[in-house]
Amino acid sequence: MCTNFKHQQAADGSVAVGRTMEFPDVLPWQLSVLAADFAGVSGAVTGGKSWTAEYGVVGIGAFEPQWLADGTNTAGLSAHLLYMPDHCTFASPRHDGSDIGVIETLAFLLGTCATVDEAKAAIATCNVVDFTPPQIPVPLPTHIIVHDATSCAVVEFHADGMVVSDNPVQVATNAPFLDWHLTNVGNHLTLSPHVPADVTIGDRTFSPLGQGSGFAGLPGDGSSPSRFIRVLSDVRFAQQPADERALLMDCVRILHNFDIVPGVAIEDLSPKVQMPEMTMWSTVSNLTGHGYLVNTKDDPLWYVIDLTSTDFTSSRLVALPTGGAFTSLSV
Repeated sequence: MCTNFKHQQAADGSVAVGRTMEFPDVLPWQLSVLAADFAGVSGAVTGGKSWTAEYGVVGIGAFEPQWLADGTNTAGLSAHLLYMPDHCTFASPRHDGSDIGVIETLAFLLGTCATVDEAKAAIATCNVVDFTPPQIPVPLPTHIIVHDATSCAVVEFHADGMVVSDNPVQVATNAPFLDWHLTNVGNHLTLSPHVPADVTIGDRTFSPLGQGSGFAGLPGDGSSPSRFIRVLSDVRFAQQPADERALLMDCVRILHNFDIVPGVAIEDLSPKVQMPEMTMWSTVSNLTGHGYLVNTKDDPLWYVIDLTSTDFTSSRLVALPTGGAFTSLSV
C-alpha cells in the first residue's frame, strides 16, 4: 500500500513529489547514497546489466545501496517502486547483458537519467526480471513511477510484457494497472471543494451539514483505487502554493492523510499468521530545490537532505533518524 503524487507547481516554480511506504515491518530500511560515478552491476542474473552513473542519488532501501525503493537525483528526477500484487509479471532472463532486477532499476534510472524521457528510453534497454534477494523475506511485485519537474511515467509489467505509459494525472497507488485507475476517475467527477447549494423537495428545503460536503462520496477506505481518487482530489483542488516552503508543507499535509497506524491493515498470510502493515516512512522529493525530505515511523520529525551539499564521492548506507522527539512548549 503506497501513495505517490506530484503537487501542482508553486508560484515561484518549485516542484515536489510526495510518497508514502506502507509495508510490514520486516525490512531494515536505511538511507542510501549512490556515488555520482557509481559503477552498477545487476546481481539478479550472472552477466546482468551494468552501468556507470552520471548523477548522485539519495534514496531509501535496504541491505545494499543499489537496492532502492525510492529516491531522487542531483538532476531533479525522482523514481519510486510501488507494490503491485497480482499485477506484476516479470520477464525471463535473456542473458544478453540487459537483465536487471526490479529493485535495481531505480539505481540505474536515477544514476543515468535527468528527465522522464531519458528514463523511458533507458528502461527500454532493460529486461526486468524477478529478483528477491535471500535477505528480503517477502516477494517484490512492484511497478516503477518516475517524475521530473513537468512529467510522469509509469512502468508496469503486464503478462504480455513491460508497458511504459505517460501518466497525465501524475499520481499513483497500486493495483490494478494505470489505465483502469484513469477510467475509474470518471466515476468521481462530481467531487468539489465547494459546499453544495440547498435543495428543495416538496415543501422542505434540505441544506448541507457543513464544510466538506462537496466531497461527499469521496472513498475513504485504504484500497488502492480509493487512495488514487483521494490523492488525486487533494492535488487537483489544492491551492497553488506561493513558494517552495509552502509547497513542501502542503506535500507533508497530504502525505499524513495516508498514514496507517498498526492494526488497521492486516495481511492474512495463513489462518495463523497475520502481518500488519503500517506507514514505514514517507518522503518528499524537492525536484527543483534538490532536496529529499524523510519522515519515519519511529520519529515525529521531518528531516531534509540537501543534495547540493551531499558527498557523492562514495556509495553508502546510513541509518534512518530515530532520535527526534516531540518538542516541549511552555505556555
